[in-house]
Amino acid sequence: MKKKNEKIAQNLLRLKRLGIDSRNEHLVFMRRDCHVCAAEGFEALSRIRVAAGGRELVASLIVLENPELLEQDEIGLSKGAIKFLRAEEGDLVRLSHLGALDSMSDIRRKIYGHPLDENAFRRIVTDTIDLSLSNIQLSAFLTACTGERLSRKEVVYLTEAMIEAGEKLRWDKEKIFDKHSVGGLPGNRTTPIVVSIAAAAGLTIPKTSSRAITSPAGTADTMETLTNVDLGIDEIRRVVEREGGCLAWGGAVKLSPADDILVRVQRALDIDSEGQMIASVLSKKAAAGSTSVVIDIPVGPTAKVRSREAGESLAKVMSAVGREVGLQIDAVITDGSQPVGRGIGPALEARDVLAVLKNEVYAPEDLAEKSLMLAGRLIGMARNGDAGSGYAAARGILESGEAWEKFVRICEAQGGLKQPPTARHRFEVKADRSGTVFSINNRKLSRTAKLSGAPGSPAAGILLNIKLDDPVRAGDTLFEVHAEADGELAYSLEYLKENTDVVELK
Repeated sequence: MKKKNEKIAQNLLRLKRLGIDSRNEHLVFMRRDCHVCAAEGFEALSRIRVAAGGRELVASLIVLENPELLEQDEIGLSKGAIKFLRAEEGDLVRLSHLGALDSMSDIRRKIYGHPLDENAFRRIVTDTIDLSLSNIQLSAFLTACTGERLSRKEVVYLTEAMIEAGEKLRWDKEKIFDKHSVGGLPGNRTTPIVVSIAAAAGLTIPKTSSRAITSPAGTADTMETLTNVDLGIDEIRRVVEREGGCLAWGGAVKLSPADDILVRVQRALDIDSEGQMIASVLSKKAAAGSTSVVIDIPVGPTAKVRSREAGESLAKVMSAVGREVGLQIDAVITDGSQPVGRGIGPALEARDVLAVLKNEVYAPEDLAEKSLMLAGRLIGMARNGDAGSGYAAARGILESGEAWEKFVRICEAQGGLKQPPTARHRFEVKADRSGTVFSINNRKLSRTAKLSGAPGSPAAGILLNIKLDDPVRAGDTLFEVHAEADGELAYSLEYLKENTDVVELK
């Protein structure tokens, strides 16, 4: 390391760790009176090229007014940027201006309503993965793609660009199967059951799933309470070749890395772009080597898709785009009027999954039935469209215990089967009067589960005791709030006090 009184070249600064975590946004910190900042004419939020040790990235500049945090010849980087550069404190960091990005010209064209060609989407996706585009710039792109602003051809271009930009799994089989839900429905943890049934039926189903972004649990979060999900590509291949299926976290293998970035920004904006969602789902399926996919589209007044018409439109477009990228899609519109299963949150959903697979007496019937329907559709696709026999085969596999045996073997191949945790705190929410359950607000129930600590605290969440049209008496327990910490339990209960329509009676 150079001594502090040694003169450093004009565009070089020494790295100092500031301990700032900015997630996927790379940030660079400089004093306003820093010689590099002054000489290069850098301003706050300027996009700057940063290089150290033979690696480089693009970061947004934060200008510091407080001289105590950095010396004039020092630079700070966010934790993610330091990790990417593999840099150490005291290393020399080279700074330079970022030239104009062609992808920003493409984004501006889209903002003004012009169609983009396949090369434009490739540029945008490439710069997204390289983090050359800031979250603000990506926000502009996603906003420009909302509503009906992406044509079907543009959705195909975006999907193909996202597939090309990541890793790809290839299998020595004619048909590779997968299942996906568009989300927006609490519980609904059908995937582990479907994979177990399909694999037991002889299908090859390398299932990679997401962690929760805004929901109380993703499939990967739920499965992580039962087994190891952090598998690399070689490990996925080993498990699938051994058992016919896997239940892994997709983020570990970067099958569609642009999607992980775009989804985080999209959720922060709280907007849904149908075209981007289709590209997100299908790019991951194609990158995983799938050929035949069942898509679950829950429709309900508080689900992500609000009307049957919207669901049918989504199914039609998804099937058409799927054909363009070489995927056979069976999009199924399902009931999204209420949660599926009893548990909402990683461990509680895992317990539902285990109950169904073990054919326990008190297993949630709606979760079992929906899983059988979706697994039957997959088996039907394998049998060239015989959905009726597919359902019968799925039921036979579940009831015989073959699905449970397959699930255990998959978990053992991934590192072993374990028991999901139990929350330390529970609170029963009771009916204040007698009546019939008229509505269950999916969004507010999910919010309650998140405030209780899910998915960060795997044992936290909601345990439902009711379904639509159930009769209840005053004092009956509608649901339980589970939490690991007193504070998180208090947050969720305060929210329930302000939102008395989570469950409505008539």
